[in-house]
Amino acid sequence: MSIDLYAELEVTKGASDTEIKKSYKKLARKYHPDVNKDSGAEDKFKRVQKAYDILSDSQKKQQYDQYGVADDSPGGGQGGFGGFGGGGGGDFEDVFDVFFGGQKQGRGGRRGPARGDDLRYDITVTLEEAQTGAAKHIEVYHLDSCSRCDGDCAEPGYKKTTCNKCGGQGQIKVIQRTFLGSFQQVATCPDCQGQGEKIEKPCTQCHGRGVEKKKKQLDVSIPAGVEPGVRLRVTGEGNKGEAGGPSGDLYVFIDVAEHKYFQRDEDDITIELNVLFTDLILGTEIEVPTLGGAAKLKVPAGTQTNTKFRFKGKGMPHLKGYGKGDQYVVIRADLPKNPSNEEKKLIKQIQAIHNKPKAKKSLFDCVKNRF
Repeated sequence: MSIDLYAELEVTKGASDTEIKKSYKKLARKYHPDVNKDSGAEDKFKRVQKAYDILSDSQKKQQYDQYGVADDSPGGGQGGFGGFGGGGGGDFEDVFDVFFGGQKQGRGGRRGPARGDDLRYDITVTLEEAQTGAAKHIEVYHLDSCSRCDGDCAEPGYKKTTCNKCGGQGQIKVIQRTFLGSFQQVATCPDCQGQGEKIEKPCTQCHGRGVEKKKKQLDVSIPAGVEPGVRLRVTGEGNKGEAGGPSGDLYVFIDVAEHKYFQRDEDDITIELNVLFTDLILGTEIEVPTLGGAAKLKVPAGTQTNTKFRFKGKGMPHLKGYGKGDQYVVIRADLPKNPSNEEKKLIKQIQAIHNKPKAKKSLFDCVKNRF
């Protein structure tokens, strides 16, 4: 079965190296097994990694662009290719195994310690906390240096020795002979896995990885004005790299809970208040809740329902800059659902006054009032 490596990375065939790398990072974060627990995510992560291994290597990419799609069969390794010569016979597969073997070709000797994975932590804050900023105490589980071997990978009292197979280089040379000639490939040493040294006795606690899962407590500062989807990076608090590698980072993804009374639109907030219809007719002064406390609002006589008032600077702080948004107050008429007989009588009196015909004005009076 064939696969399209460009499609795996969600880029077009003419994509630049920068575009390929950017898309790879996005997809790797999305499907990494430590982040995505969905079924099939790990397989997708491996296919994305395989595609990037080929397309990020100029020589492999050139061969792939020339000879077609990748062979996804179990024996294809990272670079087995189909479509060559029309048949894909065994000799041709041997040739392409030399060019794109199951193991990465060496790029400068012994493989060094790898950086640890980044981690994600999701947190939800209230609108009030988002308005003022907040300090949050969180607990995370991550890979840290093994407490038994202190990251050395070896059981205490035992030491590491130079690998006899690769002489400490971490790589070995493999010669393959085909009817086209002999080809030399530099491959990762299978005995030491590219480390250049072997452990007499691996640590019994971390099994030679140098890391173990630990719980850690951290204080995270939530900035004022934070919006849903904002991501904070805590440097060095991700997984510790194996074999002494540096730690990854912790990314804190922030969500803001919906408020019972306030609606948020970027840095502006709105609240709806019901006011007795007689107060709208006569005018009144009401107390309005804001995120910073109560405020007074003067409602003029004759205010119509759904009228919007503004409190300048009473909204959310601007996350990237100075100042604040505004708070809007929408006034709605509070009408009696079951008016009493007395209320009905008074309302009918008001209705009669408004329905009373007005005396007609002469043309002269209309012109005089006009000026």
